[in-house]
Amino acid sequence: MGKRVVLVGCGNMGYAMMKGWLAAGKLSAADISVVEPNEELRARAADCGVSVAAQPDALPWKEADLVIFAVKPQMIHQVVPDYRSFAPGATFLSVAAGAGISLFEALLGHNAAVIRCMPNTPAAIGKGMLVIVSNGNVRPQTKEFVNELLAANGAVATIEDESLMDAVTAVSGSGPAYVFHFIECLTAAGERAGLPSQTAKQLAMQTVYGAAVLAKESGEEPGKLREQVTSPNGTTAAALNVLMGEERLQRLLGEAVEAARQRSIELGK
Repeated sequence: MGKRVVLVGCGNMGYAMMKGWLAAGKLSAADISVVEPNEELRARAADCGVSVAAQPDALPWKEADLVIFAVKPQMIHQVVPDYRSFAPGATFLSVAAGAGISLFEALLGHNAAVIRCMPNTPAAIGKGMLVIVSNGNVRPQTKEFVNELLAANGAVATIEDESLMDAVTAVSGSGPAYVFHFIECLTAAGERAGLPSQTAKQLAMQTVYGAAVLAKESGEEPGKLREQVTSPNGTTAAALNVLMGEERLQRLLGEAVEAARQRSIELGK
């Protein structure tokens, strides 16, 4: 597969992903052409050395290997049909939340090769979780190229059943917000225990960060790491009796994920 990539939309997520590809050497600036109607965002993209256009008819290429839609879901119907002429040779990758593969097939033709991706916001710093699902028109070598490209933005997982994207959305798509709120709550608890606000915030933030890195890099199961911190009848055990008693936190998170999954299903209709 070649490397002519058209990035449609260069807002915060599109721009961050593109910067990751360039920084990791997955693509060169000459490989990328950006379509962005917003003048300020277009200028920001141009500063990276890529070619830019306000509209698709001003693109330097009439063919591409990969067309990436990084636009808001409500813009899909308006934006996507303009790229139907790329369909014979291009693969289309969407990072628009809630927009299913069938929608792109309807707008681009049922022979179009379509990949749907659910990233999350840490992809902006190369620490994201990106989950992809493809239709049957995507070639194996294209899947491999896309996996390598997205790896510049974080970890990449593949699913075969698109209906699982609602669960993906509920766990990793929305998940950073759950963690941010946990940091907020732990900070507030530290303040109530007498810590200065900035100290409480630093303790909460660094503790979550360090624990996450340890969980990822230690090779141990999270449950095992939890046990290693928990001395019998100690301070951690006292706290966990509150969080784990009657499976309190497990049930709360389960309800939260299910609420997000159901909302994702509703938005996809």
